[in-house]
Amino acid sequence: TFGRMAARNAVRDVARVLQVPYADADRLSKMIPPPVQGRHTPLAESLKTNQELKAEYQDNEISHRVFDLAVQMEGTIRSHGVHAAGVVIAPESIVHFTPLEMAQKGVVATQYSMNPIEELGLLKMDFLGLSNLTIIKNTLRIIKRVYDVDIDINSLPLDDEETFKLLAHGDTTGVFQLESAGMKRYLKELKPSVFEDIVAMVALYRPGPMQFIDDFIARKSGEKEITYLHPKMENALSNTYGVLVYQEQVMQISKDLSGFTGGQADTLRKGVAKKIPAVLDKMRPAFIDGAVENSGADRAQMEAFWKQIEAFGAYCFNKSHAACYGLIAYQTAYLKAHYPAAFMAAVMTSDYDDTDRLAIEINECKRMGITVLPPDVNESFLEFGVVKSTNSIRFGMLAVKNVGSGAVEEILRARSKKPFADLEDFLTRVDTHIVNRKAMESLIKAGAFDAFGERTALLHNIELILAFASRLHKQANSGQIDLFGSASAEIIDKPKLELQTAGVHIDHREQLLWERELLGLYLSQHPLSLFEAFLTEQTIPLDSLTPAHDGKSLTIGGVINEIREITTKNGQKMAFIKVEDLSGEIEVILFPNAYQQTVGLWERDRVVLIRGKVQSKDKDGNMTDEVKVLADDAREVTVAQATGYQSTGKKPKVPKPKQNVPKKDAAAAASPERLYIRLEDSSDQTTLMRLKQTIDSHTGKTEVVLVLGGADDKQAIKLPAGIDRDSPGIGMLKELVGHDNVRLQ
Repeated sequence: TFGRMAARNAVRDVARVLQVPYADADRLSKMIPPPVQGRHTPLAESLKTNQELKAEYQDNEISHRVFDLAVQMEGTIRSHGVHAAGVVIAPESIVHFTPLEMAQKGVVATQYSMNPIEELGLLKMDFLGLSNLTIIKNTLRIIKRVYDVDIDINSLPLDDEETFKLLAHGDTTGVFQLESAGMKRYLKELKPSVFEDIVAMVALYRPGPMQFIDDFIARKSGEKEITYLHPKMENALSNTYGVLVYQEQVMQISKDLSGFTGGQADTLRKGVAKKIPAVLDKMRPAFIDGAVENSGADRAQMEAFWKQIEAFGAYCFNKSHAACYGLIAYQTAYLKAHYPAAFMAAVMTSDYDDTDRLAIEINECKRMGITVLPPDVNESFLEFGVVKSTNSIRFGMLAVKNVGSGAVEEILRARSKKPFADLEDFLTRVDTHIVNRKAMESLIKAGAFDAFGERTALLHNIELILAFASRLHKQANSGQIDLFGSASAEIIDKPKLELQTAGVHIDHREQLLWERELLGLYLSQHPLSLFEAFLTEQTIPLDSLTPAHDGKSLTIGGVINEIREITTKNGQKMAFIKVEDLSGEIEVILFPNAYQQTVGLWERDRVVLIRGKVQSKDKDGNMTDEVKVLADDAREVTVAQATGYQSTGKKPKVPKPKQNVPKKDAAAAASPERLYIRLEDSSDQTTLMRLKQTIDSHTGKTEVVLVLGGADDKQAIKLPAGIDRDSPGIGMLKELVGHDNVRLQ
């Protein structure tokens, strides 16, 4: 099987280099015959003996060249990488056992792959570095500091009611392994009630075993009867409601049912998990004969069950791994359920440099009733922190751009004994050579000095403030004392800080833009808050639009988030604009005429009013599930217009959706565009996990179908989470499994 796969890959790779069309390359690769009696025939030999290949080779010049080059490539290393967590341990200097190489990012790696390393007798261990362990550690530290409570994370009760209530509601943003959209949906359906349910979900929520999740949920809820092929299987399968989930269950069944020893059971586990034909061929008669002789099982049933085990091998997870992950998932869920503010502060500290994640986590805080406050020089720390006696979190000063750890540590040192009384006190105690001008300006713009003055005034006086601080520290360094020689007395002629009135007042909207620039997001207020009354009465909410509104004229409005300009084949410019209102986001398309008439309008953060038509059809006229707006005209809405708007109390009516959708459109709507990912080697767990992580990071409405196996044993699995077709996720998937193995159709 692997020989055939190598030959197919060689043909596809050569075809790609020769720019052979995908359909032709796929056709050529499928001509390669299957193994005979477990042995694959080399491609060169097949070209002489296989009639179909022989004819194609002789009659088609392009095919002839593809196969000639593929014969040379067959069996060579197609690509190689470095295991992210694998560590090889040798009894003495490792160069005595394996050649080494300098791999990516300066990592020293073995030139032998996994299996030869193990055959040499070297120990290979995988050490996973999980940021979630740091999150747990930081949460415990915050809980101790704020609530004076010591928690032994390894002694938590595994039947905590509040934790399982949180899981059943799907409130798992920030919870290890359980925060993807698909997992949240399954948790709501499953309503886990015991720790084993969490372990099972961790094992099942992966490409492949996902197909068993609905059965697992139905059996737990009582909608489907829990049955066992043989009574002796109940001991192994009772915790998973009769569904085969773990490798250890295969081991237990082989011992209970077929009388295997522990060593035999582990050999079977390895053969099943890694699909080793020689091991499976050897274990098959021992398993079936043992079940018949030892337990009186029906031979035909056992043969059918053996086929299930072989098919299951590509998907089965080892329970020990799932249990470790499940325990960390439970611990993070427990901390979120009982100490939500401390937990979310630790999560945001972990993601302080990832603005997309921070935005998600701040929205989660709002949903939980936790207020996220701007940074403050008297309350903030390096990291995000909980404000004592409140249900609020302060932004960490290290998360402010242009403010390094040295500046934050200097501020913390200066305020260690008592908070700063005012701006003069701050400048007296803090070394402004460390907290320099750039750091000061950034902290002021981010709101860290709001307690000491208005941001516009402080920025207007930044030169005066820095000069004042410099003079103070020069006097302190000169050792100047009073006329009577008192070293403890106040410095002679201590300057007074008198701020000048700012000539220009910076409006609130500009201050919000500062926040987004320095914190990565809007924090104190959404920029459209000032425009809410105007937009509510003048525009249609974006979340009310559906594909059934296709062709309807309307007016929408919101803030510009993204602009993408392209040049058409005719040399004209058009644009795609992402516009967001308080209810959602939509893409606006400006064809050349409309774009030319409004070209000076499109700048990020500008609030606009757009007249146009809903577009939900593709270029062939088929209905899709995407809603866009084709703009006819647009204009800017200023802050003065919005704040001066006199409310009428009337809202525009949302256009009525079309009642009768054409049959062609209805068929297209019933069969929306899907992303197909082909993966022949379904046992490649690393690639499967990276696929899942990429999809979870770019969720959207486009369905994803995973096609596993080759032509003879192909299996299509629809994944529960979709992907955003316009995100970089699809490109990442192509890089992961090959461009020819990812198709959007």
